[in-house]
Amino acid sequence: MLYYQQGSPSTAFSKDEIKKALFETFDKLGPKKKVLAIPPDFTRFHSRAGELTQYAYEYYGDKLTDILPALGTHFPMTDAEIEKMFPGVPLSLFRVHNWREDVVTVGTVPGEYVKEISEGALDYPVPVQVNRMLLEGGYDLILSLGQVVPHEVIGMANYNKNIFVGVGGSECINKSHFIGAAYGMERIMGRASTPVRSVLNYASDHFTNDLPIVYLQTVISEGDDGLQMRGLFIGDDFECFDKAAKLSLETNFRMMDREMKKVVVYLDPEEFRSTWLGNKSIYRTRMAIADDGELIVLAPGLHQFGEDPTNDVLIRKYGYVHTPQVLKYVEENEDLQNGLGVAAHLIHGTSEGRFNITYCPGHLTREEIESVGFNYADLNEMMEKYNPCKLKDGWNMVDGEEIYYISNPALGLWAYKERFE
Repeated sequence: MLYYQQGSPSTAFSKDEIKKALFETFDKLGPKKKVLAIPPDFTRFHSRAGELTQYAYEYYGDKLTDILPALGTHFPMTDAEIEKMFPGVPLSLFRVHNWREDVVTVGTVPGEYVKEISEGALDYPVPVQVNRMLLEGGYDLILSLGQVVPHEVIGMANYNKNIFVGVGGSECINKSHFIGAAYGMERIMGRASTPVRSVLNYASDHFTNDLPIVYLQTVISEGDDGLQMRGLFIGDDFECFDKAAKLSLETNFRMMDREMKKVVVYLDPEEFRSTWLGNKSIYRTRMAIADDGELIVLAPGLHQFGEDPTNDVLIRKYGYVHTPQVLKYVEENEDLQNGLGVAAHLIHGTSEGRFNITYCPGHLTREEIESVGFNYADLNEMMEKYNPCKLKDGWNMVDGEEIYYISNPALGLWAYKERFE
């Protein structure tokens, strides 16, 4: 059922409009005794989900007993991040999701179904887990909040990904990510209907349809009027997500008339501290970059490769190599077989040799960057040449050379029209 829908490429919600929409929706849902909120973590700060969570707390008060950020494989949020993203919401309400230990298996998606929807790319069963709080917490309302935006693993982020990946377990995270990588990112990104989404929809339909989940989906984009919420969709089924995904494609997808020879991407140091997240600069632009082109990533906050210590070790061990080599590593090494999410991530982080990737890290050495397969350049030198304060999003001329600048790769997807099928 769809409780609220509003949005267009030119819409810009005010805070009062957002609050009114939520309060009217909560009125429709009726009185609740115990509410759980599942917002994204700080890496999705721009989703406005923090603001929506504030309004949920204002409306429900002590009936909102728990807030479980959808960490997936990411680091837990710090108190400072919580206070910035959720101002006024008590720290005592926040719980930490452990994707390896805090989960319960609710069912298994059959291997035959996986083979069918992946067109034979894979045929393994996918066990589906969720944080045990969802099943054991006694909630009569679970609010899943987040932004719908193009995504490398599933096509379009959010909806039930927030549940089965954001507060899900290692098996579903690893296997679903690898399905997307094996099927092919270019066939997935920017599409609402994909093999990975089909797996999660199967799980929703067969394993968790009795959970009282309501999805609050935002669409955010940058325009001449700044970073704005373009859409808000609230519902308890696929229709809510589908409408948000259609608007996201209109606002977040940049279809280019010509290829980019040189792309410069800036990674906000508060949001991007690992290549696990920072590689959005690669896969959000790979369909737009020309053969033998160059991607320069300005990454002042880069401290590590993985968001999880085990994943960081695996990335350092195998590096961002071409897909056939990753698949060979998976076939030959048990640690990658048990960490298919990392294998998928390695595939996401390669240009397949088609263009060059140069990282300019704030806290990693040349040796570390080059050891995983990237080129290295000094951050200070490159920040002086490609000064984010002087560049505008889109085409720029720098020292007589044309570049394409992106201030936040998390907000969009770029593709050359002849490369996007």
